[in-house]
Amino acid sequence: MSFEIHVSGHVKDVVDQTLPGLVDSLIASGITAGDPDLWGPEAAPEAARRLGWVEAVSVSRPLVPEIEALRAELSERGITRVVLAGMGGSSLAPEVITATANLPLVILDSTAPGQVLAAIDGDAEQGGLAETVLVVSSKSGSTIETDSARRAFEAAWTDLGIDPAAHIVVVTDPGSPLDVSAREAGYRVFNADPNVGGRYSALTAFGLVPAGLAGVDVSEILDEADATLLEVSIDDARNPALILAAAIAGTADGEPRRDKLGLITDGTHIVGLPDWIEQLVAESTGKNGTGILPVVLQPLSPEADPDFTPTDMQLVRLVDDAVHFQLIEQHPSEVLVSGSLGAQFIVWEYATAIAGQILGINPFDQPDVESAKEAARGLLDARPEVGAAAFRAGGIEVRVSDIALVEGASLESVLDALWARLSPTGYVSIQAYVDRVAVPQLAGLRELVAADSRRPTTFGWGPRFLHSTGQYHKGGPPEGVFLQILGPSDVDLEIPGRPFTFGQLITAQAAGDAAVLVAHGRPVVTLTLSDPQADVLALFEAAQ
Repeated sequence: MSFEIHVSGHVKDVVDQTLPGLVDSLIASGITAGDPDLWGPEAAPEAARRLGWVEAVSVSRPLVPEIEALRAELSERGITRVVLAGMGGSSLAPEVITATANLPLVILDSTAPGQVLAAIDGDAEQGGLAETVLVVSSKSGSTIETDSARRAFEAAWTDLGIDPAAHIVVVTDPGSPLDVSAREAGYRVFNADPNVGGRYSALTAFGLVPAGLAGVDVSEILDEADATLLEVSIDDARNPALILAAAIAGTADGEPRRDKLGLITDGTHIVGLPDWIEQLVAESTGKNGTGILPVVLQPLSPEADPDFTPTDMQLVRLVDDAVHFQLIEQHPSEVLVSGSLGAQFIVWEYATAIAGQILGINPFDQPDVESAKEAARGLLDARPEVGAAAFRAGGIEVRVSDIALVEGASLESVLDALWARLSPTGYVSIQAYVDRVAVPQLAGLRELVAADSRRPTTFGWGPRFLHSTGQYHKGGPPEGVFLQILGPSDVDLEIPGRPFTFGQLITAQAAGDAAVLVAHGRPVVTLTLSDPQADVLALFEAAQ
């Protein structure tokens, strides 16, 4: 078996009570057959054109020799460094695939000027622009972050007298604006299946092309997924996707549903899978005031402590077979899953779609994602400041969405006031609009905030989380409080053909999202690092 799942304690009771109804509903075989009516009449039109991922393995097979041939061609020309410009579903799966294979792939999923410049400049180990191929990956073909990155790379190659057409590969839906313009420019184009939504696209051209060009044997990923298809397509109590869906979306004995999903990586060979699961689950379920909030945890995270674990959080531990059975008794009332990477993709996709039926929502739309984009576009012209400046401390400027959050001129008092807004089932969302390559240690802030607020805490790099958990923030339960962190503006970069810079774009994206959150009644505190040397972790530790 390529995927195993074990449940115990409370979650076993949930599964035992939820699973029979799922088996009787024939949802597993219905998904496999492409039945768009499984999620109700309102969702049917969207579902009818979003179930192509069920056939992704067979549809993607012909891509493998094309990817391998292009990789060989690029290698012969000395082009061995692969940069992927993509957001959300266009970048998360390739990042997991290449990291698990321990192969380099530069992910450019940010508009932070420093991160864009670093991707363009390259390094001595992997090479510079002459040795670089840029994979421009966008389903709609109009994603502003991806389009801006393409423009910057094109200008950089042109300045060196290099033809961009020899260094750009495009992945997009057929007929998209990017598809049309890329073919006119002479770029190599891979068309993905238009009947697959971005977050379900791991096994399509969006996941396979960049990973394959980076050197991954993508046929092996497809083989792993293929080996799992029969297991997830049958209406049987042993179906791992049905069990997983019941565990993360079901209820037992009239108890409140555990709507937080703690994802713990514990000894598995797969690297970064929780980040991919986070987008899939949050964007698919966070709407109509309900949803499942994934929280990416480390084994020693505060929320994983038995004395702290929130009662509204279900823990899922991702493990390898070698340690699987040893952990069952150590971690009661958890879900333990193990399996190959291809199997994980398939099972989680099925389970998320099934969870959508349990929750009574459409798992294939994202009705609240566009609002932040629209706000950002408007702010690129007006560029107003969101929130009144409260004070400066330790190289940080503090702004708040509600003056009532300011109870004194200290970071500690503002944070305490923000935590006070948390309901018993609330959560904290940290949103870091910074260069994540330059300050990866900032992610450590998540554990500090969770320990201080005593509630589940998520951490997202901006603006990429806008294509992930951003849907849940606006469409899910109205119980989040939000902490934005903006990087210093000591470096900037023009976007060719646009009237704004990368620095102005990322500032507008942060301000736009904050404005939409405030309009939804969510409190927001924005910390701007005016000093690039500010030790944010030390400041937060001192404020606890």
